[in-house]
Amino acid sequence: MAMALRALGRRISHSDRFFSSLSEAAKPPSDGKLINLFTAINQALHIALDTDPRSYVFGEDVRFGGVFRCTTGLTDKFGRDRVFNTPLCEQGIIGFAIGLAAMGNRAIAEIQFADYIYPAFDQIVNEAAKFRYRSGNEFNCGGLTVRSPYGAVGHGGHYHSQSPESFFCHVPGLKVVIPRSPRQAKGLLLSCIRDPNPVIFFEPKLLYRLSVEEVPEDDYMLPLSEAEVIRQGSDITLIGWGAQLSILEQACDAAAKEGISCELIDLKTLIPWDKETVESSVRKTGKLLISHEAPVTGGFGAEISASIVERCFLRLEAPIARVCGLDTPFPLVYEQFYLPTMNKILDAIKATVKY
Repeated sequence: MAMALRALGRRISHSDRFFSSLSEAAKPPSDGKLINLFTAINQALHIALDTDPRSYVFGEDVRFGGVFRCTTGLTDKFGRDRVFNTPLCEQGIIGFAIGLAAMGNRAIAEIQFADYIYPAFDQIVNEAAKFRYRSGNEFNCGGLTVRSPYGAVGHGGHYHSQSPESFFCHVPGLKVVIPRSPRQAKGLLLSCIRDPNPVIFFEPKLLYRLSVEEVPEDDYMLPLSEAEVIRQGSDITLIGWGAQLSILEQACDAAAKEGISCELIDLKTLIPWDKETVESSVRKTGKLLISHEAPVTGGFGAEISASIVERCFLRLEAPIARVCGLDTPFPLVYEQFYLPTMNKILDAIKATVKY
């Protein structure tokens, strides 16, 4: 446990510089105030409920604010008919959400931890994703948004640290979105809620309180399926999403001290993902590194790698590198050995550039 807490401390120590460097990226046209990520999520939910009377928020313990307090104050303002607790039954939560959305409502369902989304897998994959297709577009559950915190947190162990995004990226009919910061989280979540398709919105729980930046208080949306180049470079392209962007930024800084110029891209939407932005960057740099917390085998980085090889084969100057989680269950005290750390990424950057 001590090792895990020290590791978390090391990750936190670099965060202020990282989020400061990204503060101007994709800035909506409005001033705001400094808030953390869970407060940005809370603001988005307030706006969604306030602007659309067909919107409902529900899940385990959401009425009092939830484990991470993302739903604080919603019950007091909008009442127990629109913000309510559910039984501890993930498949029931999503089954109910599908029915609610199919009746023309905005169903915003919370799965308390992404690790526990698996009991709802059949409802998401075989019902929500196929609802419109199997009816020939006569009916749909496009108003469904599933929120869930994912990823490492420093002490979560097997069942509170997983990154299951790639499971859902294999399913036609779903969108998968992961924000990197408060500003992104608010704008992307509102876009997901208002999108006419079912969306899985994974929130990096490590950043709920750690990530702080200026966020507009008004209503705004950020486009889905548009990756963002948040750092220009010429020697190698780096791609990530969610909390991993802070680690990649640290690696970019370290590489710059050794004369390596890294271009950093936040994918933001995994399905459907922005192939054009990634392709354009790789055609410029000739090299690509992909990093995510999920295990390397079958991770979404493999799909990105295969697609870029198909599109940019003659422009690649080195094998595509993947720096990801290990192919083991998520460990507790060995978390730092499992995670794709800054040093692992830096080593892969240097090896790829020198290939």
